[in-house]
Amino acid sequence: MSWNDRQRSPVRARRRGLTGRLTRRGSVRAGVGLLLAFASALMCGGLSVGLSAERVRLPTQPAGVGWPTETWPTGAPAPDADRDALAGALDLAFGGGAPLLGETRAVVIIEGGQLVAERYAEGFGPDSRLVSWSMAKSVTHALVGIAELQGRVDIDKPMGNRRWPPTDERSGIAWRQWLNMVDGQQYLELGAPSAIASDAAGMLFGPGRLDTATYAAALPLIHPPSSVWNYNSAGFILVCDALTRVVAGVAASPDERRARMSAWMRESLFAPIGMRSAQPEFDAQGVFVGSSFVYATARDFARLGLLYLRDGVWDGRRILPAGWADFARTPSAAANGDVYGAGWWINPAEGTGRARYSYIDTGPTRDAFYAEGREGQMVLLVPSKDLIVVRLGRFDDRSENWKALYDWMGRVARAFPTASGE
Repeated sequence: MSWNDRQRSPVRARRRGLTGRLTRRGSVRAGVGLLLAFASALMCGGLSVGLSAERVRLPTQPAGVGWPTETWPTGAPAPDADRDALAGALDLAFGGGAPLLGETRAVVIIEGGQLVAERYAEGFGPDSRLVSWSMAKSVTHALVGIAELQGRVDIDKPMGNRRWPPTDERSGIAWRQWLNMVDGQQYLELGAPSAIASDAAGMLFGPGRLDTATYAAALPLIHPPSSVWNYNSAGFILVCDALTRVVAGVAASPDERRARMSAWMRESLFAPIGMRSAQPEFDAQGVFVGSSFVYATARDFARLGLLYLRDGVWDGRRILPAGWADFARTPSAAANGDVYGAGWWINPAEGTGRARYSYIDTGPTRDAFYAEGREGQMVLLVPSKDLIVVRLGRFDDRSENWKALYDWMGRVARAFPTASGE
């Protein structure tokens, strides 16, 4: 029985380059205008009714395929992959034929643990660090798993916050509930009518920008914990604040928090899996902004994906607790929580949490889960195909842009066959 099945709390779910690599390299383009970009329209949620994603067994690393701790092993797509469809999808993303996809800057595709295709826009290449936006939440989920494995936290115990008295109801909310986003906190981001109305903008670029955790801790509860799923970046800031206290100590200065947390992240996660380009960002209080800000190359975001696709094991070493990846892709018990696991999105064809357009049609098995960030950042994992698709870039963050991206990601995934043994 896995960690996820053994230790699920009462909030648990009750449902279950093409050959030669298509690469154009170039110099790193500076990331400018993030503040202005945030003022673009935010993605809106919607409602429908339906099924949750399937949970397919996570594949193991194929025999004879090395781990990409230093460099990615390369190969061709599987013999029965639709290479014409794959090439057409890449041409569409980079050729300007799909304006709703905006500017695709990097695509990396991993099949069976090997790099089988990659392509970059002009001015970008394999060494270009690009922003994660909310894919940082998937990094934060991994860090909490490492802390759990190291015995530093128990995610089924209250997380707490030094800004709340013990009598505050928020003090009793467990780590798990924050990670599942069923905390009950008042927070508005998805569906905000404007950037000014968004708590994300206020926390990251407005009054909360110098002390994100204090901003997040001030948000009240409006639902009983575990009853309602609501996308909550502030909750992940509170998780990072609590994790920093565990790793760096309660009395550490901002500089000490940043230094100790940075060192622990690199020693425990980034270095072991070869994610050496990863650059996490911190606020002025030394708190990792783990809701939104990790810079890394597309290949390194693929390494994070491979860690989850391999159930947290890397080259014989367990990095994450057994079952932690299943925790990431299992919906919570909240009635509208069927589209989100913990730090990762899941992929029901329909669901009450988001609109129908959020579905990625990867093929007959509905087993995909993915890290997602604003402006079209995505790391898609398809266990039944032993497949990872990374897309980094930018677009206008409207619902039609996201639908175009989901359609495109599905088109890429469907070009690959189900892995042998599935």
